[in-house]
Amino acid sequence: MSPHQVNNDQQQEQKQGSSAGGGGISFKAPPGSGGLGELGKSPKHWLMGDEAFEARMPHHDGVQALWETKWKFPCSKSLYPFHDGLYADFAPSFDALIKTNHNDMTSPAWTTTFLSTGVAEQLVEQGDKLVAELNNIKPPGRLQPEQQQQQQRRRQLREQASSLYLRACCLYRIARFPYITSIPKVNDQTKWDAWEKQKEIYLKAGKLWEESPVEEVKVAFLDNRQMQQGEGQWIPVYVRVPPAGTSSQPSTGSGGYPTVILMTGLDGYRPDNTVRCNEFLARGWAVVVVEIPGTADCPADPADPESPDRLWESLLQWMGTYQYRGKRAFDMKRVMVWGLSAGGYYAVRIAHTHSHRLAGVVAQGAGVHYFYDKKWMEKVDGHEYPAQLMPAFALKHGYSSVEEFKAGVQKKFSLLENGILDRTSTRLLLINARDTDGYNVGYPRRFDAH
Repeated sequence: MSPHQVNNDQQQEQKQGSSAGGGGISFKAPPGSGGLGELGKSPKHWLMGDEAFEARMPHHDGVQALWETKWKFPCSKSLYPFHDGLYADFAPSFDALIKTNHNDMTSPAWTTTFLSTGVAEQLVEQGDKLVAELNNIKPPGRLQPEQQQQQQRRRQLREQASSLYLRACCLYRIARFPYITSIPKVNDQTKWDAWEKQKEIYLKAGKLWEESPVEEVKVAFLDNRQMQQGEGQWIPVYVRVPPAGTSSQPSTGSGGYPTVILMTGLDGYRPDNTVRCNEFLARGWAVVVVEIPGTADCPADPADPESPDRLWESLLQWMGTYQYRGKRAFDMKRVMVWGLSAGGYYAVRIAHTHSHRLAGVVAQGAGVHYFYDKKWMEKVDGHEYPAQLMPAFALKHGYSSVEEFKAGVQKKFSLLENGILDRTSTRLLLINARDTDGYNVGYPRRFDAH
């Protein structure tokens, strides 16, 4: 399984999009400048163009502008960040936010507005009723005509209940937007409660996917620094394995399926990747979904640039022993990483720190040096991301203020500054868009030069 086999599937991106943190941060280097430029210096030009770099996008003018200029259309098409959802589920909440002119997405009031409509609870109740009916139908034995009808009805009930649960999950997702973390402490209890509900309902849906259900596993964080740095003891992951009997050739002889480790982003977490996981499964690949340091349930210290190395080592050790249906689940000779948006940074890092353990890495939107440039950070809050990006990124990297973040993050976290990019890398595919607002197509050019 080589990285080029994992392409930027158009259908997948239309349905699911990418999580936050992206952007136009590469510079157009003059001929002969080479590499990622000089340490500590800002680029002279931005590939997205000076006009776009300086511009402030209209959706930052308030919730009405956000809805009408950026989010209403994708919501009507169930596109990111509304994948799995329906327009009718969200219209009442946005009507209420616009009526009260509530513009702060980071506030608890944003969250309670979505929950107070009762739509999420109604969807879950409807799903529960269908599951109750499903449980009253005996699984078919020998497929006589009557049993065939029952089997078809069971399939319909599973699909309908799953759809209802996923719609509720989408509401909880937008309610807890744009960012949550739990290390060193929960940053917003109201949003965290919505996150807990999202996970609870998502697992209800995942149990209905009979051929490849979602299994939640708590992996031991073997080298955690609980006493010194307040790290957690467990790495929660979602595991999905192809249906029984699926083969993925050629086999290396070590057993198990070729596997994708999916590293999530700043605002999209484990329950937000159904379509991607389905695409992996359709290709005969298992998938392990895991959150990155500083987000959601990840136990690693966000302020420690080396914490992900300890995190991934624990994950890979566990993967080598994990069994599913009584058999080895993962072919450890065919493991690749796919990092999304903010997760792209960690994908590039693991490509260098664990190069001998991976068949390849896809970094989809990876900012590793110039994303942390002060000039860029002064402008990014007016760009594509729907909320202010810098407060979330400061907290995600373990800083108590945006000012501290801007002053120190590049020296501390840049993969160029800390020498990670000088190490040997496994095969690394970078996928970036030209005009997105955080990580863009210039990065692959700079990597190639470096």
